Amino acid sequence: MTSEAFAPAKINLSLHVTGQRGDGYHLLDSIVMFADVGDRLWFSPAKDMAISVTGPFADGVPVDRRNLVWQASELAGFHGTIRLEKNLPHGAGIGGGSSDAAAVLRHCGYAGDGAALGADVPVCKAAKAQRMLGIGEVLTPLSGWPALHAVLVNPGVEIATPDVFKALTQKDNPEISADPMDFSTAEDVIAFLQDQRNDLEAPAQSVAPVITSVLTALKGLPQCRLARMSGSGATCFALMDTAQDAASAAQTIAAAQPEWWVRPCVLS
Repeated sequence: MTSEAFAPAKINLSLHVTGQRGDGYHLLDSIVMFADVGDRLWFSPAKDMAISVTGPFADGVPVDRRNLVWQASELAGFHGTIRLEKNLPHGAGIGGGSSDAAAVLRHCGYAGDGAALGADVPVCKAAKAQRMLGIGEVLTPLSGWPALHAVLVNPGVEIATPDVFKALTQKDNPEISADPMDFSTAEDVIAFLQDQRNDLEAPAQSVAPVITSVLTALKGLPQCRLARMSGSGATCFALMDTAQDAASAAQTIAAAQPEWWVRPCVLS
């Protein structure tokens, strides 16, 4: 019997780089939410392991053990075939591969956090609003947070995360400036986020200047309450008051830049 799982896009609403360990891993303080857009996976029991990939971003996705989906399947003890529908762009700062692996772990009932597969896998396995600390393994659920309306935009540029961190000159930055636990309205959340940062935004812009164009376009939308880059880029987001605002903004951006990947969404 075939079963299905959803792998949502991971959005870093803020990302503070607060230090670097001796082993090279960077320390983070980040607010993460998850979109209702993402990849999908279908599982079918079989004697031999196999992966097939479809979808608009299927090109270049490995179908062997290099794929985190394969590694997650081995970790979780799943044997069979997996069809991965790749709807999220590659190297986009929205956790595509990590979220795919986390979806396998959730689907298979794996009890661990999956950190062995990558620093973003634990938060993607949680798949709900979190404050993420350490190298990504220290999670605090933001269970009282409301859903947020947003537009996601990627200009079609794939960015290697190591290149962005290499361009980051200041690696000892302040943590989040307030306690994010007690917000119950979107207005409160947006006001809080306006005082936070993504410390990788400027380095990513130096690697891929088109990110500046994306942020300028989002900030120019009359519905935009906050625009920022997610993760190490190049995907950026704009927060809106309503689903109608997000849909209208997405139409405006897509009409002006038809080659960009643009999606209205709800974050939770």
